[in-house]
Amino acid sequence: MQLERIRNISLRDKVMSAEQASEFIKDGMTVGMSGFTRAGEAKAVPKALAERCKQQPIKINLMTGASLGNDLDKILTESGSLARRMPFQVDTTLRKAINNGEVMFIDQHLSEMVEQLRNHQLTRPDVAIIEAVAITEEGHIVPTTSVGNSASFAVFAEKVIVEINTLHSDKLEGLHDIYIPSYRPSRTPLPLEKVDDRIGCTAIPIPPEKIVGIVFTSTPDSYSTVSDPDAETAAIAGHLVRFLKDEVAQGRLPKNLGPLQAGIGNIANAVMMGLLDSDFEDLTMYSEVLQDSTFDLIDAGKLRFASGCSVILSERMNSKVFDNIEAYQDKLVLRPQEMSNHPEIVRRLGIIAVNTALEFDLYGNVNSTHVCGTKMMNGIGGSGDFARNANMSIFVTKSIAKNGAISSVVPMVSHVDHTEHDVDILVTDQGLADLRGLAPRERAVRVIQNCVHPDYRHQLMSYFERACVRGGHTPHLIEEAFSWHVNLEKHGTMHLEHKQSCDSQQ
Repeated sequence: MQLERIRNISLRDKVMSAEQASEFIKDGMTVGMSGFTRAGEAKAVPKALAERCKQQPIKINLMTGASLGNDLDKILTESGSLARRMPFQVDTTLRKAINNGEVMFIDQHLSEMVEQLRNHQLTRPDVAIIEAVAITEEGHIVPTTSVGNSASFAVFAEKVIVEINTLHSDKLEGLHDIYIPSYRPSRTPLPLEKVDDRIGCTAIPIPPEKIVGIVFTSTPDSYSTVSDPDAETAAIAGHLVRFLKDEVAQGRLPKNLGPLQAGIGNIANAVMMGLLDSDFEDLTMYSEVLQDSTFDLIDAGKLRFASGCSVILSERMNSKVFDNIEAYQDKLVLRPQEMSNHPEIVRRLGIIAVNTALEFDLYGNVNSTHVCGTKMMNGIGGSGDFARNANMSIFVTKSIAKNGAISSVVPMVSHVDHTEHDVDILVTDQGLADLRGLAPRERAVRVIQNCVHPDYRHQLMSYFERACVRGGHTPHLIEEAFSWHVNLEKHGTMHLEHKQSCDSQQ
């Protein structure tokens, strides 16, 4: 039965163990691996490599589409095999190694890596490891639950290892749309005009002789960690839905809003869930990760079609979708991430982009990646691809964190991922600030009034008013701009009253 998944008969003698396949990976190599946000990653060969590294230490440079599931980043980090990692991760062990300087991490817009590989600005992978449902008669690779950068890794790599995961239904075949652009400067325009257009093929086209090993696996993807909406995320969703309804009433958006994009995680997923109880219908999605909310909206008859790069679901939704994937096949497509995140497509389709901020400041600058300006969390991901080019760029976050010790709205962000020029709308559980057409001083007032938690509103207004006395187009007190972050690191809170209390006791 397994061999039936290899429809190119000449490749059946390439079947081997994960341990044997891992021997193709040598010290100093660059490895391109499938996987995008804990979906569709190669599973057996990376684990075999990590075990091998315990006896025979080697270092590799690892490229993926985004984060890996099944604790692979943790396992590879603990084995000491990672010298360099890009472009995105979510693992706590790897994060610690990155922040300790033990693993060099390149944080990159997700649409850019393949372009830089194509132009030899980055070292192309020596070996690609791609999870697949099957190999076609032509020797082409049918991906599983993500496409990510898999297609280009397979094209660029000298050698390709295919992991055929028999746990995935072969009915996933046909879900993918693999399109690889031609080279600059003679590249033709992308022929994608609508969210549900298919412009490529259903498998990754490579010469079959590049495949040096085939490994059979039956390990599931990790479940999504999204939780049910809470009071704060429900409030964020409510503010945004009311705003979008008003935009339609004012004639600034069509009745079905235009294509939607949502970042990963609880807050963005909860915002999309908020559309379930809205009056919006005939919705479409052009996004990266298709989460639970995508399928809840499809099942409710609200969402007509979703284009993404990967599918990552909770345990609640996983079997419901993948055991009945044929019921969704005419409503879904999975593309390479340079297509799902392509800036020209994002701008031309008029996408409404909803992404998550760690913090934002008075004037609309957004930090998505670094705690207190230095410690990497996960990475910028695809948010920048969408933010700069979207019809409407929206960032959402809870107004406070760590039981109120942290304000998500600060005088000046400690790290800038998205400048004020790329941010249109900011939303917290407190309210929504529409920044379009506003000068910096006007932006600040709206942000303070609408988005800041009451515990920090007076403190931030005081900063702004004193900065305005000093003057400037974008008023700041440079000596105080990061005082909230300094206070957090010294005293465990952004409440400056705590600092003053401690100072008075000294």
